[in-house]
Amino acid sequence: MIEWLRSAEIDPQIELAGRSVPIALRRLARAKRLTMRLAPDGSEVRITLPRWCASKEALAFVHARRDWLEGELAKIPLRQPPAAGGAIAFRGIEHAIEWDARKPRKPAVSDRRITLGGPSETLSQRLQRWLEGEARALLQADLEHYCARLGLAVPRLALSRAQRRWGSCSTSGTLRINWRLVQAPDFVRRSVVAHEVAHLVHFDHSPAFHTMLGELFEGDLAAADRWLKVHGRTLYAAFG
Repeated sequence: MIEWLRSAEIDPQIELAGRSVPIALRRLARAKRLTMRLAPDGSEVRITLPRWCASKEALAFVHARRDWLEGELAKIPLRQPPAAGGAIAFRGIEHAIEWDARKPRKPAVSDRRITLGGPSETLSQRLQRWLEGEARALLQADLEHYCARLGLAVPRLALSRAQRRWGSCSTSGTLRINWRLVQAPDFVRRSVVAHEVAHLVHFDHSPAFHTMLGELFEGDLAAADRWLKVHGRTLYAAFG
């Protein structure tokens, strides 16, 4: 059970690097301690607290760690919506964006270039829709591949826009994978899919789960995890 909090005791925001950042508190029934993280895009500070913890104490915890939060905020890439003459990452490679109003509206990729026409004011939205379409096709192929290796029926795939998680597996068997992974190298995207497919058999992080994942994924899991830890936030820079 999660209980969202409203508190007038302390203003639920904090000044970080000259700007006001909201603090989102949530009380989680199974939480045993305070945990704090900055949203991937820097839009808010997220803190989870146990039932026994006062909201005033949780907010004071955030303010006491202002220096750490400012350091984390400084690591977040500046928001840079894609534009003509710029670049976006696709499957781990930077592609130049070439816009010409006379070209087809639908993006086309070749030789590290993405070309498209249509109205310039909708360029960003159309690039995002195209990337989401590419993500769905690639993720579906990944999902079918790993399910076949385990002899499993292919579950429903849903694209996620989550700010905190790259993938999840529901108890109903639906896999949700963050579409932004289409910007990451292929082995990183595939590692997330393999992870969630392994959860179809082991709905935990037990030794049996990790053994299965290690046998299922053909790449370097540690390298994929490191890439996401170091570069994961950059996947939010173009589209938020």
